[in-house]
Amino acid sequence: MPVAPAVRMRAIVKSFGPVEVLKCVDMDIVAGEVHALAGENGAGKSTLMKVLQGVHPITSGTIEVKGEPVDIRSTADAEHAGIGMVFQEFSLIPSMTVAQNIFLNRELKDGIGLVDDRAAERAAKEIFDGLGVSIDPRSRVEDLGTAYWQLVEIAKALAKDASVLVMDEPTASLAKHEVENLFALIETLKSRGIAIVYISHRMDEIRRIADRITVLRDGRVVLASVVAELSAAQIIEAIIGRRLASDLVYQDRALKADAPVLLSAEDIASSTVLQSVSLTIRAGEIVGLAGLMGSGRTEFARVVAGMDRPTRGTLNIDGARVRLSSPIAAQQAGVALIPEDRREQGLVLEHSVADNLTLPVLDRVKSGGFLSPRKLRALTEQLVGRFAVKVADPYAPVSQLSGGNQQKVVVAKWINTEPRILVMDEPTSGVDIGTKTEILDIVRAFASQGNAVLFISSELPELLAVADRIVVMRGGRSVQELARTDVESEEQLQLIIQGAAA
Repeated sequence: MPVAPAVRMRAIVKSFGPVEVLKCVDMDIVAGEVHALAGENGAGKSTLMKVLQGVHPITSGTIEVKGEPVDIRSTADAEHAGIGMVFQEFSLIPSMTVAQNIFLNRELKDGIGLVDDRAAERAAKEIFDGLGVSIDPRSRVEDLGTAYWQLVEIAKALAKDASVLVMDEPTASLAKHEVENLFALIETLKSRGIAIVYISHRMDEIRRIADRITVLRDGRVVLASVVAELSAAQIIEAIIGRRLASDLVYQDRALKADAPVLLSAEDIASSTVLQSVSLTIRAGEIVGLAGLMGSGRTEFARVVAGMDRPTRGTLNIDGARVRLSSPIAAQQAGVALIPEDRREQGLVLEHSVADNLTLPVLDRVKSGGFLSPRKLRALTEQLVGRFAVKVADPYAPVSQLSGGNQQKVVVAKWINTEPRILVMDEPTSGVDIGTKTEILDIVRAFASQGNAVLFISSELPELLAVADRIVVMRGGRSVQELARTDVESEEQLQLIIQGAAA
């Protein structure tokens, strides 16, 4: 007799008011397999998984777990059905220990009903031993690195006897060696018969780790297949609904060698990790900043954006030396920063899309000292159209948008300030392939207007597609500068970043 899937979802419909977000979605999740869930931001991936998690009750359709119908109307229902989730934004309490987080709200008790931390520590150790990883259950979560937070989240789900584990962009915050460790752990979970739903925008990861794939577009399933039977191009075409042309290929923009230098940094050091960083960016030029996590890329961006003061060195903007004492001073000097973490640093999540778009330029939407609803609406509509932000209601909280559209809001609001120098820190992280190409087009167009861009990214294909020159950082220092034409492949650049090639 054929074995029933770990989860069978049939004809799933989810509506929010009159808006139908999921449109008759079918999906089977098989025990001992990794099932990739892909699609552009806003395609319905998160909504489908929130239905499975009990965050959103379905409008219609059926869900079966191990062949038995289930009615998942709450997260408690999902937990009882053996469904766990590792969110992209971690749900741990930093001040508590690893064991306390794993058994939060399910505390183990001793014989007289008191919380038994030692029993929790022993149980946590058993889980980690079974996963083949070494973490001290007594450690405070705030003292651990990001990769360990993720392991704690996985252990927390397994402690609830999860047989289905949903991983949402699990490698977004991990270094290369940490990704390899995660993939080894996933193989262990598969061997134990656990079904894994793997949500990712990274094509190389999907093709390496996934057995099956379901692609959503506009709330519908447009592809469901075995991954080994598909090419990367076929998957991308299903995701974006068209063939990918040259968006992720470097486009020579005929830069002027004598264009004025808009930004120059000489021997910049800081109280954090920066030891000595020097670079220049000319008008019309995009300079990529490459390096491992901890190399000082973000710290240099913070100095240029006026968030941190250098302890040594000089900054010049448009030929004049500047001392940027604050982000406001940097903005007045013509610098805008697209920060690394859009949710924590780039947006006010509880405010509307319109509020976020116009926040840096409130003077433009005032009339007689008061905000003008007419001007606010006109500017919002202009920016939503210009940057192709997909939003049903611009006056709804920006937190309701997909990750890619949130990123477009951040990019739109800062480009709208008309800076001369745009600093972008991981601008394509966690967004789908279609949104990536749109962001790269925006960057190219901005630079082609005679502006300068400092483009910081761990996504080497995007870095190579957009940067005219690449500055490599290592240990807080700028150690090498490369013309884009001197870099033949992603592999070559990776070796240079690692210090394994000249």
